[in-house]
Amino acid sequence: MEHIRYSVACCQTDMTNPIERQAMRANTDRMLSMIDSAAAGAAPFLPVRLVVFPEFAHSAPVFETAQELLNKLAVEIPNQHTERLQQKAREHNLYIQSGSMLEIDPKWPGHVFNTTCLISGEGILYKYRKVNTWIPYEVHTSPHDLEDYDEPLFPVAETPIGRIGCAICYDWLFPEAMRQLAANGAEIMVRVSAYMDPWGATEPMAWWTVINRARAIENIAYVAAANQGASLKHYPPYSWPGGSQVVDYDGRLLAEASPGPGERIVVAPIDISALRHERASRRGHHMLAHLRTEAYPVYQQHRYPPENANDNEQLSYESNNRLIDQSKRDLS
Repeated sequence: MEHIRYSVACCQTDMTNPIERQAMRANTDRMLSMIDSAAAGAAPFLPVRLVVFPEFAHSAPVFETAQELLNKLAVEIPNQHTERLQQKAREHNLYIQSGSMLEIDPKWPGHVFNTTCLISGEGILYKYRKVNTWIPYEVHTSPHDLEDYDEPLFPVAETPIGRIGCAICYDWLFPEAMRQLAANGAEIMVRVSAYMDPWGATEPMAWWTVINRARAIENIAYVAAANQGASLKHYPPYSWPGGSQVVDYDGRLLAEASPGPGERIVVAPIDISALRHERASRRGHHMLAHLRTEAYPVYQQHRYPPENANDNEQLSYESNNRLIDQSKRDLS
């Protein structure tokens, strides 16, 4: 049996936030350069086969309404950015989890998705659209909320370097989202994040680290987590703590960036063969096998968005707040 062992590189970015489509090209330029650096730095050791970028590395939701995002920043996928990443993946024989971008799809007019792509030298292996948007501020559409949405919510790619799945930032505070990725076969769970202070990588509220390690343990999976390192001047009104990490299937921190803004490339080993052996041989603490699904009727009840939501209402900060308030009333 082939032993599958390689390095993953989490590339933490610190770039100016684009406010129009043309400015996205400069961000992609810098990301391509960081891939070159990651590949060169690891070449004498365990070569990099997977590179991960943070949420909003390509573009971020700097406007308060979905209509403004549609007008100023949203792009179809594939596009020039994914094509350039594909060329770079082919050049270095690796896989790239793109930074997220704001996506439009003619199939869903009027909607904007927060989307990241897993890209190989052959093209896009999957698109992941953020399911748990960070409401009320984020005004993207969750694919979950579209009645006729017929694509997998949590896709997993079968690759020669393992089965890879991804979820974005706030998704990770919902353990059921990551459980579904694992149930779909993910061995490497990629976190594409823009996780701001004070919920960063330092005490007393080290949510970033706590969640990454917990999800790895719960799902017996590697976690490769790239976080925004943008400074306050680049990405107001928040500061961004970085702290990008790689965690193994027992929750061990294999590598992490020092907390604080700034570019970092965090490299750590991934041993898929060891993970597969562990999943096959372990009997204790095998939560995937021990899951008593019928014990949790909470997942049989619809929660969000509220059933009486106006499906035709354009998403905005104000409309998100109204939906949240209604959902909270429904809980009482």
